[in-house]
Amino acid sequence: MFSVMGRKNRIIASVLSLTLVGSVAGCGASSAEKQVDISEIAAAGPEAKISAGYVVPDQLPNVLADQVGYNSDSVKAVVLRGKKLPQTFCVKEMGTKEIKYTGDVVKTVYNDETKEYTGIGYFTDLKKDGNYYIYADIIGESYSFSISENAYTDLFNEACKKYYINRCGIALSEEYAGDNSHSACHTTPAHMQEHPETEIDVTGGWHMDEQADRDTTVGCKVAENLLLAYEINETAFSDATGIPESGNDIPDILDEVRYEVEWLLKMQDAKTGGEYGAALTDSAGGGDVMTYPVIVTPVSMDATINFASVLSKFSYIYQKYDGEFATTCLKAADRAWSCYFNNQKAGDNTAVFKAAANLYKATGNAAYETILQEYFDRGDFDRIFDSDENILIGSVTYLSTSQSVNMEKCDYLMKLLMKRSEGIAQKAGQSAYLVTDAEDESFNTLLEDMRCLTITDHIIYNHEYTTIIENHAHFLLGMNPNAVNYVTDTTERTYADGSENGILNDPQTDALLVFMLSVLEQKQEE
Repeated sequence: MFSVMGRKNRIIASVLSLTLVGSVAGCGASSAEKQVDISEIAAAGPEAKISAGYVVPDQLPNVLADQVGYNSDSVKAVVLRGKKLPQTFCVKEMGTKEIKYTGDVVKTVYNDETKEYTGIGYFTDLKKDGNYYIYADIIGESYSFSISENAYTDLFNEACKKYYINRCGIALSEEYAGDNSHSACHTTPAHMQEHPETEIDVTGGWHMDEQADRDTTVGCKVAENLLLAYEINETAFSDATGIPESGNDIPDILDEVRYEVEWLLKMQDAKTGGEYGAALTDSAGGGDVMTYPVIVTPVSMDATINFASVLSKFSYIYQKYDGEFATTCLKAADRAWSCYFNNQKAGDNTAVFKAAANLYKATGNAAYETILQEYFDRGDFDRIFDSDENILIGSVTYLSTSQSVNMEKCDYLMKLLMKRSEGIAQKAGQSAYLVTDAEDESFNTLLEDMRCLTITDHIIYNHEYTTIIENHAHFLLGMNPNAVNYVTDTTERTYADGSENGILNDPQTDALLVFMLSVLEQKQEE
């Protein structure tokens, strides 16, 4: 689950004592990771032997590939680095070591961004399903990878299922949760932070961190990203990811969001319509995190307006599955909207724009359109469109509404969206690693950039944008300066080998990953 019931810790040694024979190509680039000197080994030939018992530092391969794999019909790229790079590279089949493809190393330059010499190799024409690795003279081998028609399907489903694994308040059986199974947690009444004598039922929702806290603003934003991804790439989401609700004729991602929404409804103050900020675990008494007492923080206006936004979005998406519950959600969203405006102004939080767009799409009420117009008339709207996720998502919602809209404003928003997307594409094209930010350790910038491209790719299909999105997936899965798969822990070098937490173990970044992968899954379905 998201850090709460994480996988068993691995013991990482600072040095490795190994016996390496030949290139160990049968393990992909295991040899490349443990080279004494990459250039010397390469000069000695691919079958050179290293004496038994030699202690070597942990080093990285200089041929960097996506360790999970590549879709058969996609543009396939690999990054090669080294002060002296060969002119060609080859793709070898695992096991047989037979060369299946030979390509040129292009765009060989020194990159100020990463302080290294790099080149790029393309092997797009290799489409046969199989397991491979890449070899290049002088610099060595890559880790192994696969080529298949649906390279990311299992990963996509795993990313979606992470929310089930992190459900609070119910028992997770081994049948559905595997090693993450556990008995029901945090089922006793919670206490209000300001009035400890007051008890409240806030069971449910998703754990958000290793302390099993549940934050309403974060939960709203995560749910909203999942809902928007579903809106844009609906056919990518299945009803068979392996959760208890699978097979109920409702996409599993909507079942999952409903679980969070039901908790968000419990966190709404019955008197004011405001949303409590969080349900925090109290570790003061020690013991197991899964049995910590829970404290509910006061109403937060940020949480309240984000609640209004996501509950209204959920209402119009879920209407065809359960009209009564969808209506309940819409009424709750309206109450939250009123609560917010009883305390703050429209310009105090850009989430108001996003909420107004969702409420207008759900109801057609002109009062919400008036708020939208106030934002459109702002002198800095162009600037905040490029930097504020609330403005971006609200604008996309306005563009997709079936209600009456101002066509001039729609044209204006489309121009802003295209301009932002072209800037993202240009930045990625200038990068040594074909991404918008190779040094972003949180990955938020590049994942948010890919959300924008995914949205634009949906509205106006652009093959270049799909390729850029795929390159960002490759980067996160191993085609990066550290040669680390930051998403899963099942390939040769992953986040679990170091101190990183892993993208799937953070609900916010996982939602953005689901968003990005959904477009790749959608393309496979078409």
